[in-house]
Amino acid sequence: MKAIVIQGKLELVETELPTPAPRPDQVRLRMAYGGICGSDLHYYNEGANGEFVVREPLVPGHELSGTVDLDPSGELAPGTPVTIHPATFGTSEPGIEDRPHLWPNGAYLGSASTWPHTQGGMSEFLVVGKSMLRILPTTLPLRRAALAEPLAVALHGIAIAGGVEGKRVLVSGSGAIGLLTAAAALSLGATEVVTTDVLPGPLRRARELGVHDTIQVGAQNIPSAHFDVVLECTGLPVAITGALDATRRAGIVVLVGIPLNEARPVNLSPLVSRELQLRGTMRFNDEIDQAVELLDTNPQLDRVITHEFPAPQAVEAFTVAKDSDASGKVLVSLW
Repeated sequence: MKAIVIQGKLELVETELPTPAPRPDQVRLRMAYGGICGSDLHYYNEGANGEFVVREPLVPGHELSGTVDLDPSGELAPGTPVTIHPATFGTSEPGIEDRPHLWPNGAYLGSASTWPHTQGGMSEFLVVGKSMLRILPTTLPLRRAALAEPLAVALHGIAIAGGVEGKRVLVSGSGAIGLLTAAAALSLGATEVVTTDVLPGPLRRARELGVHDTIQVGAQNIPSAHFDVVLECTGLPVAITGALDATRRAGIVVLVGIPLNEARPVNLSPLVSRELQLRGTMRFNDEIDQAVELLDTNPQLDRVITHEFPAPQAVEAFTVAKDSDASGKVLVSLW
């Protein structure tokens, strides 16, 4: 089968790999679309995603859609449209029995965090456990369904915040995750949704999604102590400082973006003086089911997708995806 493979820093090639055969509890999929995530960009541009270094050829991709190619059990017919929950859960621990996404020793498609690496889905075929599949409504196009994983990340952040219905919400950062977070907040009943970014392109895309206002950081001021919930989607220390300042007394700040694992200065004074709650969020649990429902009923979410490239143009796709002013979500169509 054909596959896109990252061999190291700035080394991405199309190659041939053995076509996998599913076990009785697995299903082989013919892949349709793969979205390029920030972690994919790190693996390609730096040869590593944080501490996780590419040590063997890695097929990227965990934002996926496709159709069933072969189900040994006969339960799922060939051609059944699906998306994938990309996590394989690890070992339960006391206190987090109901949060398998936090269990240690798990794995994620397209990740160098394990050895051997956990191969992703930017390939002609992919074999996964049947429990990882989510059957799609016939009304949901496979192209839009590739947004299910990042939208689930956004929905989990909102769940960690305790919901947004009737609340004033600031989304810090208007990249693909920020855009989907803003769209989810609108769908879930927020009374005001404002997004920020340093670049005009992402803010233009946010306005196209219907947010109430946008703020270009550096050119406009973010209102202080105004928002009930702030969803910080960049992970940048300066943005975290801004998120805390933007939150009203007793409000909630959720870190959706992943900060670097290093000491960086953040002004925590508002956290204390306003008795804020600062919460972390990691990927998602089962919100991908809700994501599929929202994608099916909200065709305007297609606007988050700004570019689509065929698999032979994957290098160009990764280059465009790195330009956050020019691109939102970039998809690769897979053979």
